[in-house]
Amino acid sequence: ATLAGEGVHPNDHVNMGQSSNDVFPSAVHLAALDQVTYDLLPAMEQLAVALESKAEEFRDVVKAGRTHLMDAVPVTLGQEFGGYGSQVRHGIDRVRGTLARVGQIPLGGTATGTGLNTHPDFSAKVRGLLEAETGLAIAPPHDRFEAQANRDSLVELSGALKVYAVSLNKIANDLALMGSGPRTGLAELHLPELQKGSSIMPGKVNPVIPEVVIQVAAQVVGNDMAITMAGSQGQFELNVRVPLIARNLLGSIRILASATRLLDEKCVAGIEANRPQHEKHAEATLATATALNPYIGYDKAADIVKEAAASGRPLREVAIEKGVEEEILDEALDHHKMANPHGA
Repeated sequence: ATLAGEGVHPNDHVNMGQSSNDVFPSAVHLAALDQVTYDLLPAMEQLAVALESKAEEFRDVVKAGRTHLMDAVPVTLGQEFGGYGSQVRHGIDRVRGTLARVGQIPLGGTATGTGLNTHPDFSAKVRGLLEAETGLAIAPPHDRFEAQANRDSLVELSGALKVYAVSLNKIANDLALMGSGPRTGLAELHLPELQKGSSIMPGKVNPVIPEVVIQVAAQVVGNDMAITMAGSQGQFELNVRVPLIARNLLGSIRILASATRLLDEKCVAGIEANRPQHEKHAEATLATATALNPYIGYDKAADIVKEAAASGRPLREVAIEKGVEEEILDEALDHHKMANPHGA
C-alpha cells in the first residue's frame, strides 16, 4: 500500500500516535460500556418491571413468611415480589453508577500515559468521533496516569455485576423453592413448564430457568474473583492482565444479560400463584401466635404454640382451650392485618 506515493509503514503511519498500552485497554472499556448500556441495562429494566407487575398482581395473596427455612409470621406474595423488584432496581443503580468511570478511557496516553509521540489534540478528537459513532458517554480521565496504569473501574464494574448476580441467585432460588412439588414440596407457585424434566419419571417438570440463573450467578462470582486478582497485578505504569479482565468481564455481562432476559420472558412473566396453597400455609403456620404477644404475653403465647405443635391441633383451638377470648383471636389472628400491620 502507498500513501501519497510513499510506502505505508505499519508503525510510522498505521499505528501513528498509538500504543497497545493505551489502545487495548480503551477498547476493553468501550466494549464493556457498550454491552452494559445497550444489552444488560435494558434487560435488567425489563425484569424489574416484570417483578413489579407481579408484586401488584399478588398484593393480596397472604402466605406464610419463612426465616431460617422455618415458619414465620405472614407476609404477602406481593411483598416478596416487590422485594425482588427492588433488588433488581438496586442492581441497575449499582451498575449504572460505575459507568462514568468506565467511560474514562486512556486513549492518547501512548506507552506510559504521557502522550509521547501523539498530537496534542488526538485524544479529544478521537473521543468525540467515538461518542458520535457509539452514542456512549466517553470522557477524558481525571488523571491520565491512573487511567493508563490501572483497571480499577473495570474491577468496580465487575463488583457491581457480582452483587447483581447474588441478587439473581436469591430470586431464582426462592422461585424454585416456592415452585417445588407438586405434591411434596411447597407448591406455592406454578412456574411455566418449558420442557420435560425426566427421561424416566413421567410428567416431571423441573425449574430449568431458575436453575440456569443460579449457575450463571455462580459463574459471574467466579469471574469476579479472576478479575479482582488480575486487577491487582498492575506494576508501575501498566497492568498487563487486561486480556484476562476482558474475557471474564465481557463474559459476565453477556451471560447476565441473557439470564436476565430468560428469567423475565420464560419464567416471571408466566408465574401463577397457587392461592389455596398460600392460604393453607398462612393458616397453618404457628408463628401467627406472635400477634398474640401484646394481648396475652410472650410466655402464654409460647405455651399455646408448644401445645399446638405437639398435638397437631390448630393454634386457635388450643388458644381457646387455654382461655383466650375469641374476640382477641379474631382481632390478633387476622392474616391480612399481620402482613400489613400499619395498613400499608
